[in-house]
Amino acid sequence: MEPKYIFVTGGVTSSLGKGIICSSLGLLLVARGFRVTIQKLDPYINVDPGTMNPYEHGEVYVTDDGAETDLDLGHYERFLGVPTSQDNNVTTGRIYYDVITKERQGAYLGQTVQVIPHITDEIKSRVKSIGDSGNFDIIIVEIGGTVGDIEGLPYIEAMRQLRYDVGKENTLSIHLTLVPYLKAAGELKTKPTQHSVKTIYELGLQPDILVCRAEVPIDASIRRKIAQFCNVDNEDVIASLDARSIYEVPLLMKDEGLDHRVIKKLHLDSSDPELTEWNRFVQAVSKPDYTIRIALVGKYVDHQDAYLSIVEAFKHSGAVNNCEIDIQWISSDYLDSGNVNTLLEGVSGILVAPGFGARGIDGKLVAVTYARENRIPFMGICLGMQCAVIEYARNVCGWDQANSTEFDPETPYPIVDLMLEQKSIDEKGGTMRLGAYDCSLKQDSFSGSAYGKPVISERHRHRYEINNRYREELEANGLIVTGVNPDKDLVEIVEVKDHPWFVGVQFHPELKSTVKQPHPLFVDFLKASVEYARSNGQLDEFTAVMNSHNS
Repeated sequence: MEPKYIFVTGGVTSSLGKGIICSSLGLLLVARGFRVTIQKLDPYINVDPGTMNPYEHGEVYVTDDGAETDLDLGHYERFLGVPTSQDNNVTTGRIYYDVITKERQGAYLGQTVQVIPHITDEIKSRVKSIGDSGNFDIIIVEIGGTVGDIEGLPYIEAMRQLRYDVGKENTLSIHLTLVPYLKAAGELKTKPTQHSVKTIYELGLQPDILVCRAEVPIDASIRRKIAQFCNVDNEDVIASLDARSIYEVPLLMKDEGLDHRVIKKLHLDSSDPELTEWNRFVQAVSKPDYTIRIALVGKYVDHQDAYLSIVEAFKHSGAVNNCEIDIQWISSDYLDSGNVNTLLEGVSGILVAPGFGARGIDGKLVAVTYARENRIPFMGICLGMQCAVIEYARNVCGWDQANSTEFDPETPYPIVDLMLEQKSIDEKGGTMRLGAYDCSLKQDSFSGSAYGKPVISERHRHRYEINNRYREELEANGLIVTGVNPDKDLVEIVEVKDHPWFVGVQFHPELKSTVKQPHPLFVDFLKASVEYARSNGQLDEFTAVMNSHNS
């Protein structure tokens, strides 16, 4: 069949959850047997989010092919279980960059290059290329920002043109909007939705379905009013109420009939969605047997979107272990030897998070020492793994001034150093070691046991690596290299001997954890943490807390 395109826009305000609605709809369509992918069109002028401050953008999500993308792509993969790629995230910066490059090369044969048709044509080509690949039946296209924003206008125009280019019968427009509840008046207000629809209508797009975010239920009279003034059928006004978990949203959308309306309007045939496994996961997340405390030590803990994939990986692996994760957010900027016992008391596991730069490193090293000496299950990711190696070199090997050249270029013990191929690179954007690389495992190890196979593939985003010059001495002192890249002999995984569970990884395992396939390292890390909690008398205490909470 010809591919179908679903355009999802947002109005009234940002942060309504377009990414979650797209992911939820995608999941329901996949559960009906369709091949689905989701594409994000971002209006910002950055070529990609790779150089953005985490406080500005949150987490940078990395795909197998090395694309640094918007964090919504993580939701797409976690819900659909389908890998994304460079093609799934398009920015205004990339569009203009490519158009200007073509102009410099003479591709437009002397034409005056303009927003219409050249920019809009480039946008359309990016959308159609996924459909033309033949790999998908349905392409959901999420347009970032809010309808009416100046920077988003070319995308709306491109979508308007695409509806004619591929045929209106092959396209659908969904508009996500807000129906606020005014407590003083005691009622929902539809006017913001009416104005939002009017704005997009003036730009040439008529929404086929309205998804209305609200804090309280939308009754039949409100739905009729919205339908009447926004030119849609009553059945096409879909309520999206706040959920306890983002993973409940697909079930709520199914109950509202969103997927049914999409199927009908696109003239598709399918059976009801098969959601048994998803329901089982949601049940496990909503009613765990117990709670355990895990410390997440990082420098961006006051902006938790910087660690979004880690948080979601905890949820996936927590469901496997029948436990809820009570994350203790610990700022490495303020963690030191004087307060570490107080701040980390009672935790059953410690994760030292990734990041860049020297700020907060001392706090991360203190956290590593605490986990190692107190035999608390530990995971270090990327920079967290490098901190684990530096701490071990200083406190076990006796190399007091061991460091990374990222923090101290003159260190006499450059335990962590800039990768050889990175030393001649000046540009920052898209130049790190990015994407999926193989890793060979020692089977007699924590990681070998977790993965259960000799070779794995994981996603990377870093410039520095463990210095192989010190590898033999580190191993002689008990820090074992259990994973290496087979092509360049780069250290990928380190573990501490004679510890309940101590693993540092150079890659980002959180980026490959999904609902259907929780990441094995997170699963085993939490399993070890549960055992630690049980053996230290913490588990019964948390069980009592959870039971009282659930009652």
